[in-house]
Amino acid sequence: MRHIHIIGIGTGNPEHLTVQAINAMNAVDAIFIPTKGAEKEGLAAVRREICSRYVTNSRTAIIEFAVPKRATTDRTYLESVDEWHAAIAETYVRLIRELPEAGEGAFLVWGDPSLYDSTIRILERARQASTLAFEFSVIPGITSVQALAASHRIPINLVGKPLEITTGRRLLEQGNQAESTVVMLDGETAFSKIDDPDAEIFWGAYLGTSDEITRAGRLADVAEEIVRLRAEARARHGWIMDIYLLRKGHDFDDL
Repeated sequence: MRHIHIIGIGTGNPEHLTVQAINAMNAVDAIFIPTKGAEKEGLAAVRREICSRYVTNSRTAIIEFAVPKRATTDRTYLESVDEWHAAIAETYVRLIRELPEAGEGAFLVWGDPSLYDSTIRILERARQASTLAFEFSVIPGITSVQALAASHRIPINLVGKPLEITTGRRLLEQGNQAESTVVMLDGETAFSKIDDPDAEIFWGAYLGTSDEITRAGRLADVAEEIVRLRAEARARHGWIMDIYLLRKGHDFDDL
C-alpha cells in the first residue's frame, strides 16, 4: 500500500527540520511541492531550498504541483473552504496515484501539520472520496507559536493561566477575552480594531528567516506601526505570514 508522510518544516528556516523529517524525506519516492503562482513563489522556494540541502537520495523525485485557487464569490467562508479542500483532495489523489503501488511520498507542511493547516483533513478526505488505498503518518514541526515566543524571548502563557489560539476573524467576532491569545491567519489586522489599548502585543512576520520582523509593546502604542510594517513587507515580498500574541495582565496577578 502507498504511504504518505506529512512533514512539518517549521516557519521558513531550513534548520528547523528535525532528524526524523530529514530521514523521511530521504526514504520517499517523491516529495510534493505546492506552487501558488509568482506572487507566492517564496513559499515554494523555501521548500526547494530544504530539499536541496537535505535530500541526498538520488531516487527521491521532487514534484511540483499547482494548488487550486479558492473561489469566494457568492459563498460563505466555510462553503468556499469546503469546495477548495475538495479540489485539493482531487489533486492529492492524482499525485499519490502516480507513486508505485508500495511507494512513499511526502508533503512538506509549513509549521506543524496539526496547527491551522488542513493537509491532514484533506488527505483523509482524499482517502474517503476515492478508491485509492493509502496510509499516512505525521511528522511534527516547529510551530509559528514556538518561533514567535523564541524570537521575543518570552513564555507564551502567564503563570497558571490558559492560552487561547484563534484566528483574526474570530478575534473580531468575539473580542480579546483570554489573558493570553495567540492570533493566526489575520489578513485584516484585527488587532488594530480591538478596543483593549492596554493589552500588550508581541508580533512577528517571516519568523525564523532572514526577513524576520518583530515588534512588541502596548497595543495602543505599536498597532499603527505594525499595520504599516505589515503592508510594506507584503508589498515587498508578495506574501506574508505573521502571527502575534495579545496579553493582558501579568504573572501572579491573582496573589
